[in-house]
Amino acid sequence: MRFSERWAQQQDRPDQAVVDVLVPTCNRPAELAVTLAGLAAQQEPAFAVVVSDQSAGQPAWEHPAAAAMVRVLEAQGRPVMLLRHLPRRGLAEHRQFLLDQSTADQCLFLDDDVWLEPGALARLSLALDELQCGFVGMAPQGLSFLDDRRPHQTANFKAWAGPVTPERVRPGTPEFEQWPLHSAANLSHLSAELSLQPGQWVPYHVAWLGGCVLYRREALNDAGGFRFWTSLPDGHAGEDVVAQWQVMERYGGAGILPSGAVHLESPTTVTDRAVEAYDVVLGQESARTPQSSGYAT
Repeated sequence: MRFSERWAQQQDRPDQAVVDVLVPTCNRPAELAVTLAGLAAQQEPAFAVVVSDQSAGQPAWEHPAAAAMVRVLEAQGRPVMLLRHLPRRGLAEHRQFLLDQSTADQCLFLDDDVWLEPGALARLSLALDELQCGFVGMAPQGLSFLDDRRPHQTANFKAWAGPVTPERVRPGTPEFEQWPLHSAANLSHLSAELSLQPGQWVPYHVAWLGGCVLYRREALNDAGGFRFWTSLPDGHAGEDVVAQWQVMERYGGAGILPSGAVHLESPTTVTDRAVEAYDVVLGQESARTPQSSGYAT
């Protein structure tokens, strides 16, 4: 990483990226600027950024605030790829397009309304290396809910006591009942209750994670990635649930406490949730998941 005293010097060849940060965006220039600002605050590991825009008008990175953050990242020596990907063919197709651009061993799918605290990327990457599972993630926290404690939603919290192993999550399994953990600011409350110290992190069982998920790219591809998009209508939600469940069955997955991801709490741009990807891809129409991609509050 190049610090400010070297921004104006001739660029060295960027370090080989350990992580590709993949950011799908659509009609959110202000939120994208904040997301990129969070990335600019990360020091390790070496990473590259791919932004894929499906906005109706000009791409979000042309907004002055977002453009400034792109310049900061590039001055730091972070490769940034800005792509337009139209026509829109649904969330899963967009994620598969981003995955196809990735070449690093690890890839972080980061939504365009999530800010990462300094050090969050390093913590995720370290956890993925140490746990050797298919993915780890930080569920974005809604900090407007810091005074809203929900012990009934955190009662099912279960830390991994040993190695993270493959598991099958479906409605009716104990793991599935952990989905409310990621509502509101529940993880922030859990982190405080566990008295986690700076630098300390704890892996835990998840039903699924949205918004900030770091995969071993090889594991995600081996599990099928998001190639199931061809079986879905353009209007769908829950594509991340399908991909994660398929990775978890082969390699396991875990959430990470504390979560250094903050949800910006902007209105969702995914308004058509009539089709749950899980119902179609996994053929379980009688057992629908709760809304899986809207950071339930």
